[in-house]
Amino acid sequence: MVSKDQAIGGIIFVVCVVIGILYTVGLFFWPVVNYFGSNVPLWLLAIPVFLAFIAIMAIGAWIGWTMATTPPPKPIEEITSEIEEKAEEKP
Repeated sequence: MVSKDQAIGGIIFVVCVVIGILYTVGLFFWPVVNYFGSNVPLWLLAIPVFLAFIAIMAIGAWIGWTMATTPPPKPIEEITSEIEEKAEEKP
C-alpha cells in the first residue's frame, strides 16, 4: 500500500516524463508531424524561457520586497550590552 505522498509523487513523475517526451518530439521532430504551422518549435523554446525569466524576476521581486519591509536588526553593541546587563542581574 502506498501513502498519499508516494501516490502524488508517482503522478508527478509520470506527468513530467510524458511532458518531457512530448516536448522533445515537438522540438526535434516537428516537421514530421507539422499540423499547426512551422512556428511551433520556436514557441516550444520561447514559452519555457519566458516562464523561467518571469519566475526568476518574481523571486527577485520577493527578495527585494522582503528586504525593503524587514526592519534592520539591532546593532551588536546593543545586544551585547543587554546580555551583560542580564548577566549582572542574575547573581
